[in-house]
Amino acid sequence: MFLNRYIGILPLIFILSGCETTPEQPAPKTIIKANPVVNQQSKAIEQIAPLNPKELDDVWQRIRAQLSFANSNHPDVNKRIAWYLSHPNYMDEISRRATPYLYHIVTEIEKRDLPIELALMPLIESDFDASAYSHKHASGLWQLTPSIAKYFKVKISPWYDGRQDVIDSTRAALDFMEYLYKRFDGDWYHAIAAYNLGEGRVLRSIKNNKRQGKPTDFFSLKLPKQTSQYVPKLLAAAQLLKSQKMVFPAIANKNTIAVIPVSGSVIIDNKEKWQQLESLNYGVIRFPAVIDAPHIVVLADEQIEFKTMLANQKSNDYSLWQHYTIQSGDSLSVIAKRYAITVNQLKAFNNLKSNRIRAGKKLILPILAEQEIEHKVKSGESLWKIAKYYKVSINKLKQWNNLSSDHLKIGKKLTVFLSNS
Repeated sequence: MFLNRYIGILPLIFILSGCETTPEQPAPKTIIKANPVVNQQSKAIEQIAPLNPKELDDVWQRIRAQLSFANSNHPDVNKRIAWYLSHPNYMDEISRRATPYLYHIVTEIEKRDLPIELALMPLIESDFDASAYSHKHASGLWQLTPSIAKYFKVKISPWYDGRQDVIDSTRAALDFMEYLYKRFDGDWYHAIAAYNLGEGRVLRSIKNNKRQGKPTDFFSLKLPKQTSQYVPKLLAAAQLLKSQKMVFPAIANKNTIAVIPVSGSVIIDNKEKWQQLESLNYGVIRFPAVIDAPHIVVLADEQIEFKTMLANQKSNDYSLWQHYTIQSGDSLSVIAKRYAITVNQLKAFNNLKSNRIRAGKKLILPILAEQEIEHKVKSGESLWKIAKYYKVSINKLKQWNNLSSDHLKIGKKLTVFLSNS
């Protein structure tokens, strides 16, 4: 399967350091550039008979039927295959996490006529953990950095982080991959490596090899260890899926989620209902407010119920929110600046059609009437213990404090938000 269209994007010079400008030649559309080692066929991998992927019952098998990258006997690939086989329960957890997302990801890749192997990238990037956050501030299934997210128009605000939303992040990640495919003249391995490392550093490595008269295929490049292992991890997973030497627990080949557009700001003040949605909407940072989010993701068989609930927003209890009495001389911009919010948020939350306001009237601020607590980590404490004590989730603790791991240092100060509801 090959890319048959390109997106018109100027090189991301201001985003990725070291990005060099090179003439953009049309990439070949009839072949995927292969590396010499990758062209070797493994006798252990069986060939797949032509199938209609959409008629299969399992999304993993839908992927398997469309795998197109050549098999590799490179030592790094074989080493990763051995690792996967020595951890047979690994794919159980991966399938559990991927269940709500994989059908959507595969469908979007097929729409763009991209290699189906790209559907395995969240496995390598985040282990299909939509709430994952790295020490380099990359986040979500696709581990998008803030700069890449901003370039590809993914919204990030104190209320919403689209990198942790499967719809927004998948669109941006595939836009980025299309750009990189064109940038690297149709070599998918180079493009995938650049997704992990940055295009500038991969381009420099290619340039250095050319200058020294060395091959420029992926396996011949001198790259940091993480990136040099990145493509082999992807190839190893694809080859195990193709050969069926490892069990990939089945995921139903049907759409299990639905997207409900959100206009303005929404309050979901039913905590039980929100708990049903939270694992599908890690991008929504502060329960019960859905602010700045273009949509919420719900289970497909519950979309009518949630559409009805959103349509009845006027009956919500606004006592959960801070109120402000408009003073003489106030304007929306002055009030918004005072409370570190935007005019659009203020207007959306109060259903204002214009910027005109009157002294004496009350505004509802998109700020929870809640306690903000500073917790100092003590000896023997863990995120789990702290989350349990305050009755909040570990994911929220990490999100509020920009934590990329579960490790805590004694004396570290954590911010905890406790709703008064």
